[in-house]
Amino acid sequence: QLMESGGGLVSAGDSLKLSCAASGDTSCIFAMGWYRQAPGKERELVARINSDGRANYAESAKGRFTISRDNAKQTLDLQMNNLKPEDTAVYFCVADEQCGTDAQWHTWGQGTQVTASS
Repeated sequence: QLMESGGGLVSAGDSLKLSCAASGDTSCIFAMGWYRQAPGKERELVARINSDGRANYAESAKGRFTISRDNAKQTLDLQMNNLKPEDTAVYFCVADEQCGTDAQWHTWGQGTQVTASS
């Protein structure tokens, strides 16, 4: 189970930090990430981080957002700086999981709203 927190309403240029806590059996998680979905648009990747700390970002997030993960606590953060109105969306935490040679699956959080007003 994934639980997000930290969303809210801010002004353009402000910062927000999103957090995600994984609970239950987390032994099969090998990567975690953040996606977002704006009204009328498809869900898109924002940032993703592997267990070894390697991260990748969407072009729109590079230089402004930082993803971090605590493997011991199974928590995931997304520090978002210089927010823009186009960052307004519901942000979802996702865990990529695989146990042994089983097929991979994805676990999603319920989402948290981020609104950056101009």
